Amino acid sequence: MERVEAYGFSGAMSGAFLLSCLLFAAVSRRQRGPYMDEVFHVPQAQAYCHGRFLQWDPMITTLPGLYLLSVGVVKPAAWLLGWTGSVVCSVGMLRFVNLLFSAGNFYLLYLLLFKIHQKNKAVSGFQRILSTLTLGMFPTLYFFTFLYYTDPGSVFFTLFAYLMCLYGNHKTSALLGFCGFMFRQTNIVWTVFCAGNVVAEKLNEAWKTELQKKKDEKISSRKGSFSDLTRILQFLVEYLISPKNLVKLTVLTWPYIILVSLFFVFVFINGGIVVGDRSSHEACLHFPQLFYFLSFTVFFSFPHLLTPAKIRRFLLSLRKHPVQYSLITVISLFLIWKFTYVHKYLLADNRHYTFYVWRKVFQRHELVKYLLVPFYIFAGWSFADTLKSKSIFWILMYFVCLLAVTVPQKLLEFRYFILPFLIYRLNIPFLSVYRQLLELAFYILVNAVTFYLFLNRTFQWENSDEVQRFMW
Repeated sequence: MERVEAYGFSGAMSGAFLLSCLLFAAVSRRQRGPYMDEVFHVPQAQAYCHGRFLQWDPMITTLPGLYLLSVGVVKPAAWLLGWTGSVVCSVGMLRFVNLLFSAGNFYLLYLLLFKIHQKNKAVSGFQRILSTLTLGMFPTLYFFTFLYYTDPGSVFFTLFAYLMCLYGNHKTSALLGFCGFMFRQTNIVWTVFCAGNVVAEKLNEAWKTELQKKKDEKISSRKGSFSDLTRILQFLVEYLISPKNLVKLTVLTWPYIILVSLFFVFVFINGGIVVGDRSSHEACLHFPQLFYFLSFTVFFSFPHLLTPAKIRRFLLSLRKHPVQYSLITVISLFLIWKFTYVHKYLLADNRHYTFYVWRKVFQRHELVKYLLVPFYIFAGWSFADTLKSKSIFWILMYFVCLLAVTVPQKLLEFRYFILPFLIYRLNIPFLSVYRQLLELAFYILVNAVTFYLFLNRTFQWENSDEVQRFMW
């Protein structure tokens, strides 16, 4: 990191942390007591604070990583500063742990952008800092910095594991992946993603060697054609059934294999992935979740995905491959028809943005969910188009992980999209400074609206005296 860039990054991180502290004070002043899922998380952490480690709230669905780490941070801090009484493990103290995670995420995002794009000499230090600032203020994640939720810590350990994987420290990466798993069980998918990075790199090296042998450069230049995809899949099968290759990959990825094996042992002993309340968190094949994620990504990455040039290229692709797009349309319509699920929480809880998205868009008419298919197809094409700088094996691996982390979820919940979005956003090319500034301004606007609604536009339910607030 050059000196000017180091100063710039330090200034950006300090400024972002100061802003977060001011917002933290405003949120804590307006909402002093636990809110939403905090009513489960805060008492559980406080029970651990008092040494009651066998006490467990059956409504909590995640493992106790957040509570264990909170006690490990808050207790020593209280001892050093001489704090006693109710201030130790208070709501404010527990929330502050997530503020620390947010600062850690900011630093990790910068390091990941630096590592992933280090070969691109055209990217300036200012662009890296600007992109870090933008992702650090990603609205869906940034909001939960100020509440005692698992998201900031879950993202921190997953991004840290990904960074260590990219640097080849696979044992450290697997250990950090275990920490991420302790925050949220579905993070095991990103452990598989880290292992997949190693496998994809080796596959890509072998594929290039194969092309060199056959002196066939047309395959790599026509990566999107069906015949090339068939040849790639054939190569993939042949490579993976070779005992020599399997041994080589096992030696490289054994820390991840051990962690994934432990995950399956946990699922067997626990009788499922969810720890507590399973009735409201049943797994299903909810394929439209992929369409919702693509729409979510277009919304938050519109400077990357929704441009006139991309629309023209999509229409040209549509004209050149009408049969393929017709088949994709039919499959999409079928998946929406047969696999759309509506969770009871989505229809009942009017405190979340998803409630209004569903009511204002999808409940307008029965046909709306089908009429959105052309937009989904464009979103999918544009999404894949921005990843064309990655190897075909990396793309296949990422999409497998994306399906694994989104499709089984019955509830439409934007928080579930945070990690797949960040992994995607970290790996796409940098935009011009103008478009990066546009993206940052958009994130700031969305955050400003969200915090204004949360802090100032409160309301009450009938037969309840509690103050309700709008949130993600």
